[in-house]
Amino acid sequence: GTVTKTFFLTALLVVSAAFTWNQLGSGQPPAWLMPMMKFGWIIPCGIAFVIAFKPRLAGMLSPIYAVTKGVIVGVISFVFEKQFEGIVLTSVLLTCGVLCALLGAYITGIIKPTENFKLGVFAATGGIFVFYLVSWILSFFGIQVPLIHGNGGFAIAFSVFVVIIAALNLVMDFDFIENGVTHGAPKHMEWYGAFALLVTLVWLYIEILRLLSKLRSRN
Repeated sequence: GTVTKTFFLTALLVVSAAFTWNQLGSGQPPAWLMPMMKFGWIIPCGIAFVIAFKPRLAGMLSPIYAVTKGVIVGVISFVFEKQFEGIVLTSVLLTCGVLCALLGAYITGIIKPTENFKLGVFAATGGIFVFYLVSWILSFFGIQVPLIHGNGGFAIAFSVFVVIIAALNLVMDFDFIENGVTHGAPKHMEWYGAFALLVTLVWLYIEILRLLSKLRSRN
């Protein structure tokens, strides 16, 4: 059930992103696009927080999240593609490759999400979130954090670290879904698991985009 719902949500996101991409590439983008580019991230962010605390609403809100997040992903992808041709396709393929590799490693037991593993990934993810939040606040004062926006050695190393943590969150999602099946979780948790997996995949894709752009800008 979770697999089917994940494919459904991913399809919604891809269609929404493709539509937004086409609108941006047209001669006259629609009037709603500019406000959406500035404030559209608030909608999926708010929906994500609601779902996180109210999993029962995942079935109703996850499709809305996928569509609105798709708009943001479409805008980000379009901007990166304009700067570095071919970077979006490469990022999509790498994201799919990482997903398949980690799923295989999880199924075969190569990677085992122990309690220490979960604690470490959770702590690193929280640290990255706080770092990005502080960087976002500083951006209002015209301060750009080099680790995020630069292309130096430390900035690239930071992006590699974030990509690794984002990828390891996929293992956390696999474990969460499997435990839900094993313990007979309620049906609505299928939507919650699919939503969590989609969030991680989008994060991983964007971080791979960021990493590749840093590498390409050094050439």
